[in-house]
Amino acid sequence: MRKPELDMQIFKRRRHQVGQDIQGSALILAASPEAIRNFDVHHPYRQDSNLYYLTGFEEPESVLLLRPGRDPEAVLFVRSKDVERETWDGFRYGPEGAEEYFLVDRAYPIQDFEERAAELLLEVDQVYYSQFRDVAFDRRLQDTLLRVQTRARRSGRGLLPILDAYPLLGEFRLRKDDHELKMMRESAEIAAQAHIEVIKLTSPGINERALYGRFLYEIMARGASGPSYQGIFASGANATTLHYVFNDQECRAGEVILVDAGAEVHGYASDITRSFPVSKQFTSAQKELYNQVLEVQKKIIALMRPGTNYSQLQETTVAALVEVMLDHKLLKGSPQEIIEKGSYRKYYPHGVSHFLGLDVHDAGKTELAKGQGRPLEERMVLTVEPGIYIPAQDLEAPPELRGLGIRIEDDVLITAEGPEVLTQGVPKEVHEIEALRS
Repeated sequence: MRKPELDMQIFKRRRHQVGQDIQGSALILAASPEAIRNFDVHHPYRQDSNLYYLTGFEEPESVLLLRPGRDPEAVLFVRSKDVERETWDGFRYGPEGAEEYFLVDRAYPIQDFEERAAELLLEVDQVYYSQFRDVAFDRRLQDTLLRVQTRARRSGRGLLPILDAYPLLGEFRLRKDDHELKMMRESAEIAAQAHIEVIKLTSPGINERALYGRFLYEIMARGASGPSYQGIFASGANATTLHYVFNDQECRAGEVILVDAGAEVHGYASDITRSFPVSKQFTSAQKELYNQVLEVQKKIIALMRPGTNYSQLQETTVAALVEVMLDHKLLKGSPQEIIEKGSYRKYYPHGVSHFLGLDVHDAGKTELAKGQGRPLEERMVLTVEPGIYIPAQDLEAPPELRGLGIRIEDDVLITAEGPEVLTQGVPKEVHEIEALRS
């Protein structure tokens, strides 16, 4: 018998908090569908983040139906117990186990969803549900809502309105509770130690995939369930591809390698990037550009306090990196002209920050209204990741900088006292990095 590792009261409290905002409505969250890797082999399963956030339940083929203020209020639909399938695929809680261990009011077999849900939705005014993420379940919900309409036909009611659940839950997930912060600190520490081991192992001739394998070993040996995303282990000019996925090239002397990798702990992600020399030391040109990017990162981290506008982080980053580009004669013109034309995007095409949590690019609006950035608040966790990427074929760039990509990324918790860098365990000063290589 498997028992949940976490206190289920955490998830019950969250359901109550969400329920206060949607009285008279229902919320429906469906599990992520399982995905085939090839033929009859599946990708490792990962639960939908919103469903996990409100239940802690990790099995596929499950649905939460929440009806605040009604009885039953929290209803889970799950796979039935099946001895034969459990022999092949592993333990299932079944409806009885779901009720007992996950503190929901009722649990039913998933095959009964349409019939049972139609009864439960008769009493609500609208439904929160995120459409178009799982077409197969969209059809099941469509059938359910048509059943509701049929049963209420003489009342003159039409189909229940559907509102998107994603922004609703994003507002709750944006500010981390104590449990979440504990998980994120653990994830950050595990990933930080793994990054250190990767830096120590790197040397000319080693393959990028060997470094990725070492990272996976280190995080899982320390208790992570696995990586929070596919890691980027990009040596030399590979680092100028932002989402480099091959991780299969030999690291060469004189190059810089960019490693972007994180760990997942009870669903919560860390996200760290470090750039460091394949040989024992940076070249003088590499060191100069690296230190300039690092100073930009420090400047942005210092801004990350309650009340700072989210848009200010990007604006400040762009202005600072443009000065670096001009310093190295990568661009020509005035800073204002370069920013207005967006020509800096040749060397810096991405944003400096994103929310972090159950998803690497976590839920939550960055704008309160169109064009109006959101003020940062306590308990938000964000990344900060300035970078400069100079294509190998860029003949206008100084030869010593061609094929060089540098990004430095940390995870930052917003507190009343100032920014708390959760990933500070990974060295990023030049002398600290080079000391690990000696």
